[in-house]
Amino acid sequence: MTQDLEKTLWATADKLRNNMDAAEYKHIVLGLIFLKYISDSFEELHSKLSADKLSDAEDKDEYLAESVFYVPPSARWKYLQLERAKLPTIGKDIDDAMDAIEKDNPNLKGVLPKDYARPSLDKQRLGELLDLIGNIGFNEPGKNSKDLLGRVYEYFLGMFADAEGKRGGQFYTPQSIVKLLVEMIEPYNGRIYDGCCGSGGMFVQSEKFLEAHGGKLDDIAVYGQESNPTTYKLAKMNLAIRGIDAKIELGDTIHNDKHKDLQFDFILENPPFNISDYNQEAVRESHLWKYGVPPAGNANYAWLQMAINKLTPNGVAGIVLANGSMTSNSGGENEIRKNMILDGVVDCMIALPTQLFFNTQIPACLWFLARNRTNGKLRNRNNEILFIDARKTGAMISRKNKAFTDEDIAKIAEVYHNWRKKDGKYEDIQGFCKSATLKEVEENNFVLTPGRYVGTEDIEDDGISFEDKVAEISEKLKSHFEESIQLQESIKLNLKKVGIEL
Repeated sequence: MTQDLEKTLWATADKLRNNMDAAEYKHIVLGLIFLKYISDSFEELHSKLSADKLSDAEDKDEYLAESVFYVPPSARWKYLQLERAKLPTIGKDIDDAMDAIEKDNPNLKGVLPKDYARPSLDKQRLGELLDLIGNIGFNEPGKNSKDLLGRVYEYFLGMFADAEGKRGGQFYTPQSIVKLLVEMIEPYNGRIYDGCCGSGGMFVQSEKFLEAHGGKLDDIAVYGQESNPTTYKLAKMNLAIRGIDAKIELGDTIHNDKHKDLQFDFILENPPFNISDYNQEAVRESHLWKYGVPPAGNANYAWLQMAINKLTPNGVAGIVLANGSMTSNSGGENEIRKNMILDGVVDCMIALPTQLFFNTQIPACLWFLARNRTNGKLRNRNNEILFIDARKTGAMISRKNKAFTDEDIAKIAEVYHNWRKKDGKYEDIQGFCKSATLKEVEENNFVLTPGRYVGTEDIEDDGISFEDKVAEISEKLKSHFEESIQLQESIKLNLKKVGIEL
């Protein structure tokens, strides 16, 4: 029933956006869902306080004590939907409401969208959108309005990422990948960190993991950083809806780490793939590069080494990277990879199926890193690396995208857990998983593609399938073409300034 509701809401909301770009419309819709959520939370507590003769329902401290945002009268959903939605001033009314909420809740300062009064935004459609979101949770037996709003927010994030295509990857990692990462590293207790947290999906899934396994949100502390200001705002709203008190900072993690004095028990990250303009020169002398200086043209090994540096002595990390990170020899990456392997920090490698991502066809993999693989709690794995080839898993969820099923996730995670446990009943499975010794990895020139080790049929020498290579080359050609078009336009503009028309 919830899935039907999500799909119906999305279809209606998407229809209302008319010709507006999905990247713009995203903030309008998600901002309203957030406003509805905090208003519902406020109204629930307001009703309880109003029924208590000893309490003042308008005392802000009462809401602070219950970790509920105080919503001033002019910003409450009922007022906006019932009294303002049909007026031509509804855009300004919503902007004013967002301002008022930020003033009464300092931790939301600068987070909420406030561009609803723009002339280009159809106010009639905005009013219709207000009505649509206002009905979330009504007439749904056994459902809590706030829970539904959280689900809808998360669902809409994924749908907007799909609608935006390539740009969508800047704020969203597909849910099934995040779920696999979380199930693998099991963040039950301690500090969780994501240095490129997007809209906060890693943290949301960690909270769901705790709920599913009887844990408490108080058992974890959440930290993160995001370089994109608009994505940072999405994360703050997403986590607030979940009641997750996260220390999320704005800034470039590689050049301005806002949590540099902290270490973490669990790290979950999906850095931008193969980023080539991370200004290596400015951080070339950093203490972070224990295994070697990452090349100027690719930040993959910068992210890996930063993660290792930020782990507690017994910490573990799960990181999504492009397949090239497992085989690259350019810029000394092969030496960095070799040094990491010999130092025993690489625990497990997983090859992912194609079509999992909304934003790229570049084939990807998962790296699992551990600072101490001889800590006594688990089996001593210091002379081994687990390889899992999951390329044949997953099911199509749309014409162009695939996702892991719950069965896929359970199967992959179980293999990893059995391999790590002292009493785990792990066995190699031809074509799927293999526990390889460091000697075997050295014999393969420290290449980490699982296909080399698990015995997958028709694997080329470098462990990357022909289809994956074509997809990666196509993506690179597309990127170069887009850059060429931008350069041509820039040249035309500059020539026009000096009186030359092309």
